[in-house]
This record gives sequence, structure tokens and C-alpha cells, in this order.
Amino acid sequence: MTRFSATLPMMLNATLDAVMPAYRELFARYQLTEQQWRILRVLWEDHSLPTAELSKRTLLPAPSLVGILDRLEKKGLVQRLRSDEDRRVVCVIPTEAGQALELEIRPQVAAIHEAITQRVTPQEWEALSQILSKIQAGSANQRPGEARRHSQEHTPIQTDQGPRVLATTK
Repeated sequence: MTRFSATLPMMLNATLDAVMPAYRELFARYQLTEQQWRILRVLWEDHSLPTAELSKRTLLPAPSLVGILDRLEKKGLVQRLRSDEDRRVVCVIPTEAGQALELEIRPQVAAIHEAITQRVTPQEWEALSQILSKIQAGSANQRPGEARRHSQEHTPIQTDQGPRVLATTK
């Protein structure tokens, strides 16, 4: 059995514990939570998103998103707009104050990111990104235990009891 500290969840949590303090300190200076930051960061890239897509992109459950958006709206950083075509759709956009915050905070976030990426080579960073993307893509469509079955080749072999299919790991 894999050592507990070598399991993916523990390695990811330990990595978050190593990198998040600098981000948390920055967010605290601007009275932002990590969840509020995620929302703003996504909106700064795409400017306007329906709440369902925002929930998906920020990994925040829709019920939690409502309260977080309420607080961001109260701070004057985002605005919710109901769609004219489909009143069930609510889009979120950054306000002028939200956009001004981006200009102020982005260089500081870039400096933190740079300090983190300097700990590894560009090739290692790219490999890490590819590996994590591969794990995420596989996890989206598989239940536990399926990964091993799907990553096996089935090779026919001849046994003394006739032909059989042997599963071998790729």
C-alpha cells in the first residue's frame, strides 16, 4: 500500500499548504477570501459569465456561489445581470471597482506565481501541468477502480486450456 504522505490527495494538500500562505496574505490585504479571489480571477479573464459556468470554472458549488456573489456585490466588485433572452440565466461581470482591483493586484499575484515557478525548471512545470491535466481529464469520466481496467491492453494468448485474453498494463 502507498504511504499516506505519498497519496495524491496528501501531496496536493501539502503543496497547497506550501504555496497558499503568500496568496492568503495578499488576499487578506484586500479583504478577499480565496473563493472571492477565484471568482474575480475568472471574471478578469472572461469578463462576463453565467453563474452556472462561473460555478464550474471556480469549483464552487452553485449554492455557495450565491452567498459569495452577494458579498462581492456588496463590496462593489461585481454585478449580476439577468439575461433578456432567458430570465433563468444570470451573468456576473466585474464592476469598474473590480477591474481597478485587477490592475492593482495582478502584478502582486504574478510575483507570487513567479516565485513558485522558480522552484522548478520550465520543463518540470510543463510536465507537472500536463500530468495534473491528464489526471483531471481521466477523473471526470471514471469511477474509482476503472482507471486500471481502462489502462490495460487485452492480449490474446494460447494456454493449455485454449485461447485466453491476458490483460497487461500498458
